[in-house]
Amino acid sequence: MVQPVIAVTSGEPAGIGPEICLRLLERSFAAQPVVLCDRSLLAERAATLGLTVPLRDYRPGQAPAAGVLDVLHIPLAAPSRAGQLDPANGAYVLALLDRALAGCQSGEFAAMATAPVHKGVINQAGVPFTGHTEYLAEKTGTPLVVMMLAGETGRGPLRVALATTHLPLKDVPAAITPAVLEQTLRILHADLNKKYGIAAPAILVAGLNPHAGEGGYLGREEIEVIAPVLEKLRGEGMNLIGPLPADTMFTPPILARGDAVLAMYHDQGLTALKYATFGQGINVTLGLPIIRTSVDHGTAQELAGTGRADPGSLFEAVDQAAMMAGRQ
Repeated sequence: MVQPVIAVTSGEPAGIGPEICLRLLERSFAAQPVVLCDRSLLAERAATLGLTVPLRDYRPGQAPAAGVLDVLHIPLAAPSRAGQLDPANGAYVLALLDRALAGCQSGEFAAMATAPVHKGVINQAGVPFTGHTEYLAEKTGTPLVVMMLAGETGRGPLRVALATTHLPLKDVPAAITPAVLEQTLRILHADLNKKYGIAAPAILVAGLNPHAGEGGYLGREEIEVIAPVLEKLRGEGMNLIGPLPADTMFTPPILARGDAVLAMYHDQGLTALKYATFGQGINVTLGLPIIRTSVDHGTAQELAGTGRADPGSLFEAVDQAAMMAGRQ
């Protein structure tokens, strides 16, 4: 059986992305990882860290070789030093994403796994950028995608999807419309089935307000928006539990009832997820016409070049991308 090829973008060159990519040789995967990066940057970072990592230029159709890291060379726009952000390389970071996406769309790559990017420095380069999720949605013409983070806990897998992503808290209530919530749940349900092989997924749905609104006393979004959408989709056969108070939803007895959680906003869901799985969790973008996974952490410039960066999340991202690719 031919291994699928997974494009691994190395992300912000001044952060830990290049060095965690160098450590991909420490694990075996059910796919062939190909690192998209400036080859000289990888070689320089390996020398800084005292790592011996044989690098090979990637060629489409080339069989994997044991003990060799395949590199698809994309040149930096400006020299990069560990820990020192430079807006001049904002375009380089986006070029990595664009090449990985093009390869996924053409069938050259079965999936993409992404190391972290620094949103601020890309914006400083003059490119409006709110994150991988939104960027890939725009590039693929996908009207709505769903961000889901996932990781293993001592009690099994935890998957947390978001109804809204990178928004100021004051903008969240208006963004949770019946149409958006319904489509988000449809995407989550479909990809839990298609990408994770869960035949009839059970989804725990959080309320927006404290105590899920407490019967309208603490807010009416649960009554006027969330509950009617859940009732409609239950009528179509979906197993939806909620709206649930978020402060108790992440307790083991309630989590045991579902295959995934839908949180209404970023920190409501991801605080619990990252507490339970940080360093081993991953981000999955649902609803795209391609498979995309990512690490669950940032660029960590303060760790770049020190050798202390933990590659565990990237390993999991490549593993999960390979698993999903194997189901296609």
